[in-house]
Amino acid sequence: MSTFAEYAISVLLLVGGAFTLIGAIGLARLPDFYTRLHGPTKATTVGVGAIVLSSVIYFSTLGRGIGIEEILITAFLVMTAPVSANFLAKAAMHLEVKTTDNTRGQTWDQ
Repeated sequence: MSTFAEYAISVLLLVGGAFTLIGAIGLARLPDFYTRLHGPTKATTVGVGAIVLSSVIYFSTLGRGIGIEEILITAFLVMTAPVSANFLAKAAMHLEVKTTDNTRGQTWDQ
């Protein structure tokens, strides 16, 4: 394995881990349901994407080629994370989940 590939894999793993950590912290620290929903769906998608890209580089440099697993993980993640976040937000609006007082945006029913 080349030195450049090792550095690229290391950087992508660190970036992916950082984004995933930021998403997890956002889930724990943000004030209401809607903002808590935003943190993990955006940050962890980028984080897992960087980790999967590092996996692609690693296995490509070993001569195994790009596996179908990495492509499927990326496709399902990109398709399901925004859709599930949208469904959760719509369900919360239907149930009239309240936002914090200092939230700038308003839901439809408020």
